[in-house]
Amino acid sequence: MPEVGEKVMRAKLVVKSVERVESGENIKMSAVSRDGSYPEDGSDEDNTFAKFSPSATFELFCANEALFGKLNPGDRYYVDFTRAPDRPGR
Repeated sequence: MPEVGEKVMRAKLVVKSVERVESGENIKMSAVSRDGSYPEDGSDEDNTFAKFSPSATFELFCANEALFGKLNPGDRYYVDFTRAPDRPGR
């Protein structure tokens, strides 16, 4: 098992939609992909991410007003998975 604070993996996601509602934003993301084929020489970074994490969906409700409008459809983001401490008593 990874140690607390240890980065386990990195994914690359693309924002699919941002829906503004009264109290925040609903943000939907998915794994990067490409219509058609990637260059055979592996020069497209998305190719590597798509190979090792070909499917991912992520949905977040953001209620932090300072972040409204920061993420937009088509933007790409790295998402790091770092081991967090377990809940007390576990």
